[in-house]
Amino acid sequence: FPDTFQTNHFLFYERFKAYQDYMLADCKASEVKEFTAEYLEKILEPSGWQAIWRTNVFEVLVEVEDVEYLTLKAVVQLSKPFLCEPRISNFTLECMRELLEAKEHRLPLQELWVVFDDSGEFDQTALAVEHVRFFYQHIWRSWDEDDDDDDFDYFVRCVEPRLRLYYDILEDRVPSALVADYYDLLAQCEDLYKKFLDLRNSIPNSDSDSEAENVSMVEGLKLYDKIEHVKQKLKLIENTLLRYVFGYQKHTGLQAKGARPSGAKITHVVSNTMMSSLLHSLLRDKLYPEPYNEELQIQFHSDPLMAVNACYEGDTVIICPGHYVVDGTFCIADSVELEGYGLPDDIVIEKRGKGDSFVDCTGASVRISSLKLVQHDAVEGILSVQQGKTTLENCVLQCETTGVTVRTSAELFMKNSDLYGAKGAGVEIYPGSTCTLIGSGIHHCKEGILIKDFLDEYYDNPTITMVNNVIHNNEGYGVVLVKPTVSPDVKPVAAEISAGTFFSSFEGGMTCSDHICLKIFIFYILYFCILIVYSDVSELTEGNYAIANELAATSIKKSQMQKKRLSDLGITEADDNLMSQEMFVSIVGNQFKRNGKGSFGTFLF
Repeated sequence: FPDTFQTNHFLFYERFKAYQDYMLADCKASEVKEFTAEYLEKILEPSGWQAIWRTNVFEVLVEVEDVEYLTLKAVVQLSKPFLCEPRISNFTLECMRELLEAKEHRLPLQELWVVFDDSGEFDQTALAVEHVRFFYQHIWRSWDEDDDDDDFDYFVRCVEPRLRLYYDILEDRVPSALVADYYDLLAQCEDLYKKFLDLRNSIPNSDSDSEAENVSMVEGLKLYDKIEHVKQKLKLIENTLLRYVFGYQKHTGLQAKGARPSGAKITHVVSNTMMSSLLHSLLRDKLYPEPYNEELQIQFHSDPLMAVNACYEGDTVIICPGHYVVDGTFCIADSVELEGYGLPDDIVIEKRGKGDSFVDCTGASVRISSLKLVQHDAVEGILSVQQGKTTLENCVLQCETTGVTVRTSAELFMKNSDLYGAKGAGVEIYPGSTCTLIGSGIHHCKEGILIKDFLDEYYDNPTITMVNNVIHNNEGYGVVLVKPTVSPDVKPVAAEISAGTFFSSFEGGMTCSDHICLKIFIFYILYFCILIVYSDVSELTEGNYAIANELAATSIKKSQMQKKRLSDLGITEADDNLMSQEMFVSIVGNQFKRNGKGSFGTFLF
């Protein structure tokens, strides 16, 4: 077979420019075929070139005699000599002639690959055929012509987001679960649309009002609603901003298995190569059962991801020294323990693939220790605690995007660990979560620690403990609190204190809620006094007071807002659980060094 033009290496901007400037411009969806035909008529050679007709069952060399631009088909004849490469069964010359006659010698341009010609005469022809083929394989949808938004620019509305999604998937920048979901939705929508067309074509155009036609109309409306619902999901995934801002993810792998049916707990040992000396050390240090009358079940693996996937509730994974490269996500939905046997720098787990998150934890009690996790060119964070409690001890996290995310109602206990390299925040703390950081380092990130807004009435306060951490060399702040601009009907706490009006606001008599607010205020005054006495107020530790002060002020501010809402509703008695809802933080002994914008800051939105 002769060589063909290699046209599968185009970059995003090359296809973008071809569709925007030459092929589609500002056409509507209903005008795509017309614009494409005009584009081909200007560029495509109508005859005199050879191509390979490729299908799932054969490849055959043909000669193009004419091109029908509106139908996107070429009139062809078999080449001489006859060249055919069957993939399933033998195709003789006579069989191929009969097949072409049945097709009236007209083949879709998408099935033709232009044969290479070093004269340069057919370079543009090969490019045009490739752009048409790619467009109808990856961009065009059969339902686009029936879209209600046909009055809008088709390129901006559909081509650009779908093209970006194609290249994001190609470069592993979309989570694999989301990619699978997208293609499932595409297949589902194609099937629904085909049924809708069949049903629509079965309804006669007459004005008769028969019962069968009414039933068909109702079924058609139901199919139409389903199609629109699926199309909205597809648009959500195709839109880059919505795809990531709204966190459209599927944690399909996070289903807890529970206890093993036999009730046994297994220790999984991971090693690239098991040497006798290493096995002897493991038996001595980790695997020798205690008490001695119990047998310990052991399974051996060469891949840490396979070991985690094999775990049930209560299992332990011991990872031996080595460099492991994984392609997938650690989905830990049961209470299991991942333990490195040695120093973290000797036990490295490196993530391959850009789209998937590294570690997702939803187990009630997950423990990870003595490991080094390394990310490259990632989209998702390195560790996400979705729910339950995750303990991270003596670990090194080399991040790429965000570092560790602690979601609402989840708990993170991070001790003696080192986190660096995040292009976002090293640690993101969501409202209603619990985060304890002890003796850890967070450095060389965009921001050190980011505390999400918890001022809204629907959010619970986070519980934050930070003791003896070193937060340094971050581009922004060491710790930043994200919160909305305070409404004018809520007075700033600091202003009330400075003006001496905090106590005077109770002159008219103190309700139960007033007593509680006063108790909260006194608690924080005493707490700050203790911090001042026992904390070093040097440049390295002055951030402790600032952070605790701002978090406490925000918490009191929320109490004021709650009190005002209760007052507006005519409720004068405070909720008995109000004190338990406050954020009692312990922020002492931390060092803040060389952070670009300072130790602590707030971001208002």
